[in-house]
Amino acid sequence: MHLRAPSVDQGVQAGLWGLFFGLFLWAGLWAIDVEKATAFIVGCLGGAAVFLFVRHFGGEAPPADRRR
Repeated sequence: MHLRAPSVDQGVQAGLWGLFFGLFLWAGLWAIDVEKATAFIVGCLGGAAVFLFVRHFGGEAPPADRRR
């Protein structure tokens, strides 16, 4: 019997990466006494940027061309 992790859509993975990184960034900025509103905005923008990056570049590599 072969056990493996279930397949998760790339958009869900990107959303989780963006959410967790945005929260991490927000908490880190808040911890070093950056104003709360500024930390929230930077956290949201950072999370959105990570979401877009992972959504665009985070997929598996396309299969190699085997016709050669």
